[in-house]
Amino acid sequence: MGKGQDLYKKAKTLIPGGTMLLSKRPEMFLPENWPAYFSKAKGCKVWDLDGNEFLDMTIMGIGTNALGYGNDEVDEAVRKVVQDGNMSTFNCPEEVYLAEQLIAMHPWADMARFCRTGGEANAVAIRIARAASGKDKVAICGYHGWHDWYISTNLSEEEGLSGHLLPGLQPAGVPKGLVNTTIPFNYNDINAVRKIISENPDLGVLKMEVSRNHGPEPGYLEEIRKITKENNIILIFDECTSGFRETFGGLHKKYGVEPDMAMFGKAMGNGYAITGVIGKKEIMQAAQKTFISSTFWTERIGPAAALATLNVMEREKSWETITNTGKEITRRWKELGEKCGLEVSTAGLPALTTYSIKSKKDNWLAYKTFITQEMLKVGILASNNVYVCTAHTEEHVDRYFYELEKVFRKIRTFEEGEDVFAVLEGPVCHGGFKRLN
Repeated sequence: MGKGQDLYKKAKTLIPGGTMLLSKRPEMFLPENWPAYFSKAKGCKVWDLDGNEFLDMTIMGIGTNALGYGNDEVDEAVRKVVQDGNMSTFNCPEEVYLAEQLIAMHPWADMARFCRTGGEANAVAIRIARAASGKDKVAICGYHGWHDWYISTNLSEEEGLSGHLLPGLQPAGVPKGLVNTTIPFNYNDINAVRKIISENPDLGVLKMEVSRNHGPEPGYLEEIRKITKENNIILIFDECTSGFRETFGGLHKKYGVEPDMAMFGKAMGNGYAITGVIGKKEIMQAAQKTFISSTFWTERIGPAAALATLNVMEREKSWETITNTGKEITRRWKELGEKCGLEVSTAGLPALTTYSIKSKKDNWLAYKTFITQEMLKVGILASNNVYVCTAHTEEHVDRYFYELEKVFRKIRTFEEGEDVFAVLEGPVCHGGFKRLN
């Protein structure tokens, strides 16, 4: 057990849950054996507290670093901010330039507000949209953060999110008065949307991810846009995760469907905290009727990093690179599954690709743990997904599949009767929350 696990044991006595982000808990990967903490990160490589180097073929900072860790140009912009000053009584001009650029990318939008996290951006967008619509109820499809307005979905007897996205998530601490204010619907189910609208005349907002495990069926997004317009419902696309993965801007540009508001985060600052909410002027001005304000939304590093990130993305067409690499990884997972006699299914945007192995013994989580365990031994961080960055080269992908083939062949023997639990060197990983539709 290395320094990382030792530190994590201490962390769990000092920090509820051990970390600030559920998705980064070591139990999600390799309980008792995941390195847990990093000392350095560059390109698509990470070094743990013991100085061990790993190739990151998993979540790349939870999708924050589409240009790779420590991009020189982005980091240089941040260093200049640190040198010149990050905070002052005045505002930073970069926020104006960033608003200008995001609006230029999305001509349907007129104004922008900035914060630092995806949960904040979602909460800000909902507050503005409720203020603009004058109505309380919200329909949702997707993952939209941790705030009360969203988790209140699980206050209902039906436990809306349990069958939607976050199974088993308890809404402890969420005021019960928020029950039935947020109503979930399944992706690609247009009839469910029609039903929600017909049964809830006080519905003012519909928020959704543009794409889920799979893309929209023909006409689905267009019909969403049509019926929200007909019923004066504000349509919000949550692009905190999907933005800049397949287009220079929102994924909705690929489908030609324009919302009333959209949020961006994750990749926009290439590892530095910045999120944005953009929208039509008549809606965004409603922010003036309510109170949305925070000291550290005015710091300079986030907007400066975003401007540099967007500059690199536009010049290098990063979305094309990560999409093509992701498609190749997805193809090779399926090919490797066939080669090893395993039933492999894939899902997600190409740049955020994921896979699973169908186990006749219902041992998928044990297999997932085994994959992480064995790949870690050869210096590769791996699970069942790869969030692609531009630093992932063909050589990196080849090395990953060379090692993964050995693991898949071993999993084949587990399916044939060998005991996977006999070779696990710790507990099985936690399942966590997953996109169920």
